[in-house]
Amino acid sequence: HTGTMELGLEIREEDVPYEEDVANNPDSLKGWIRYLFFKKGANAATRNMIYERALKNLPGSYKLWYNYLIERRAQLENRRVDDIGFTALDNTFERALAHMHKYPRIWLDYLSYLMSQRKITKTRHAFDRALRALPITQHDRVWPLYIKFVRQAGIPQTAIRVYRRYLKLEPSAAEDYIEYLIEVQQVGEAASQLARLLNDDTFVSQHGKSRHEMWMQLSELASKNPEKVNELNVEAMIRSGLSKFTNEVGKLWTALADYYVRLGNFDRARDIFEEAIETVSTIRDFNQIWEAYVEFEYQIISTQLSEMAELEEEGEKVDPEDEDELQLRMAYYEDLCERQPILISNVCLRQNPHNVAEWHKRLALFEGNNEQTVREYTRALQTVEPKKASGKAHTLWVGFATFWEKLGKIENARKVFEKAGQVDFKKIDHLATVWTEYVEMELRHKNFERAMDVIRRATSVPKNPLAVRPTAPTPQRLFKSIRLWSLYADLEETFGTILTCKAVYEKILDLRIATPVTVLNYATYLKEHNYFEESFKVYERGVSIFKFPNALDIWLQYLSDFIQRYGGSKIERLRDLFEQSVENVPPELAPILYLMYAEAEEKFGLARHAMLIYDRAVKAVSDEMKPKMFNIYIKRATENFGVTRTRQIFEKAIEVLSDAHVKSFCLRYANLERKLGEIDRARAIYIHASQFCPPMKYADFWEEWRNFEVKHGNVDTVREMFRIKRSVAAQYQASYLSLGFVSGGELQPKKEEDTMKALEEATEAATPAPKASVNKEELNLDDMDEEDEEDEEEEETIIQQKAIPRAVFGSASDTDIEAATGRGASDRLKRK
Repeated sequence: HTGTMELGLEIREEDVPYEEDVANNPDSLKGWIRYLFFKKGANAATRNMIYERALKNLPGSYKLWYNYLIERRAQLENRRVDDIGFTALDNTFERALAHMHKYPRIWLDYLSYLMSQRKITKTRHAFDRALRALPITQHDRVWPLYIKFVRQAGIPQTAIRVYRRYLKLEPSAAEDYIEYLIEVQQVGEAASQLARLLNDDTFVSQHGKSRHEMWMQLSELASKNPEKVNELNVEAMIRSGLSKFTNEVGKLWTALADYYVRLGNFDRARDIFEEAIETVSTIRDFNQIWEAYVEFEYQIISTQLSEMAELEEEGEKVDPEDEDELQLRMAYYEDLCERQPILISNVCLRQNPHNVAEWHKRLALFEGNNEQTVREYTRALQTVEPKKASGKAHTLWVGFATFWEKLGKIENARKVFEKAGQVDFKKIDHLATVWTEYVEMELRHKNFERAMDVIRRATSVPKNPLAVRPTAPTPQRLFKSIRLWSLYADLEETFGTILTCKAVYEKILDLRIATPVTVLNYATYLKEHNYFEESFKVYERGVSIFKFPNALDIWLQYLSDFIQRYGGSKIERLRDLFEQSVENVPPELAPILYLMYAEAEEKFGLARHAMLIYDRAVKAVSDEMKPKMFNIYIKRATENFGVTRTRQIFEKAIEVLSDAHVKSFCLRYANLERKLGEIDRARAIYIHASQFCPPMKYADFWEEWRNFEVKHGNVDTVREMFRIKRSVAAQYQASYLSLGFVSGGELQPKKEEDTMKALEEATEAATPAPKASVNKEELNLDDMDEEDEEDEEEEETIIQQKAIPRAVFGSASDTDIEAATGRGASDRLKRK
């Protein structure tokens, strides 16, 4: 009791058991913990004294030290930094670390406490002591706090030294270091660290940055801070990036030029810009560099103008050399702006030097500058390879020759054409165009003999034309160009003789490169010179070479010329030609030949033969053309033999044509019989046609039949018409239902009452017919109404039915039974 009083600890009655417990067992941690828990409401001095007594007996207890330090820190909250309690707490932490120096938690609390006091040196020394005291495996708990401290301290040199030590333990934190260096304007060190990371092939960014992003960051740092980045060869570094990152060429070139601009080396910056616009291969990169280049020149001129204006305001004289330099820079600026289209053309051609269209655009830029145009044409012809060209390479050769021709230098144009004639172009037609233009140039200058010589050389046939392979160079296959041969034939027709012209056409046919137009031109040429039979032979050769549809034009011209020449004097030969023409003609091309055949037969032969031809025509043509052909057949038969001759044609048409066209022919046939007074035949035609005309779809047919019966029929025929109408409607309605359609709407036939009512109205409104066609039996519509009502009552009578035993059907299926026991036709119609 006396010892405790000396320490300033007041012992109460309730504390005695705890005091006796710790006095008897001073090394028992549980006794001290129970005592502290009991005294949790005591003042700070009391609790601190108990902790001190406990730690004196148990200096190695982490639990006591940890709780004691927490309480001591809590006691100093909201106190001034110069309070004496902070010094005491520092000493307490130091005493704790004397025993707890291997416990990182104590170190971390101590370091956090020191950071809150803003004691930079003491805190830094404490961090260093902690790193020395703790094992390397626990350093990762100290370094994040250490890095936070040095960044907050605001002393870059100290932070850089600490970061360098930290990177030896954790190299992956280099990106954080670089970010810090950029924040504190240590750009040189940041660039060196970035370069080190880029040179390390094993480095993987912890921030998810790609090498491309890091390279662009380094380029930006170096170009914008040239005076601070001294350890790196910036130009070599950026140039190496040009080959690695082709999608950022524009930015890298601009960064390199900006680097020299900031260094004040304007001439070197201009050289960089010029090199860049002459090497980039995309329009995007070019635009980026060109805009930066123009802005650079503009800023220099603006700066010089401002300086000269200030001198004039101050009354000083401007140096003439400065004025000359300004004029030079302005001229250079204007030249740069004028060169933009040419520079863009350079970029496009660097992308694809074999782009013919781009070469033509480039040549248009130098229009009016003959010397430069010649140089560009020469460069284009040397650069473009015909096999790789995108476009028609021969147009460059033709354009160059045309250029010389316009200048009046025909010999130069001939040299270009001669060289072009030996070039292996992609297609024969391209080379043929070159020779054609060559010939036309000679014709424009009235050099007819030279033109003939050129076309003869172009169409010269090798000794063994069959030995020339399809893969042979284009000049070796030029003799197969029908374009050149056609031009050759035209020239022979104009300047040659009949024999030479025939020889050319015969050569075309022998080489088997003729087209139908060639055959027609050859035959026409012979006909114009009165070689009719030879022209017919040419036609014969043409139709033997070509098949339909290509042979159609030849046949038409052949037959026309033959008719024009001989008329009907050689009718048998003409018939033979027509028979040959229609022998293998496809159905879609048959009408024109058959109509021409029939017309010739009517004009020069026999009408009955013409009818046979029409009869063959309706069989030979396509289904779409048969109705039109039958109409022509009927018309010609009527004109030649009268309307009675058309009966068998109508019957054949009704038999052959599809259901969609039968109705119209039946109506026409019935109308014809009605005009002839054959009422029964007309009615039979209506009855036949009714099976193709469901009432719900072809109401006009039934209306016309009804009008016919009103004028020419009687009660029985009218009832028979309605019976047929109901039967057809039921038949089609049943077929619709079997296909899954819902009956109703337009599919249901009109009720008989409505039809009869309409018939009465039509009969009352009908005008008297001519005497020849008046029906002698008068229709009593009132009687028909009464009879119709009786029929309806009979139809409404319910017939009792009795089920048939199952045994009667034997082995028949349920479907057969259902069909056998179904209702009658009238019942089914009522049900529908």
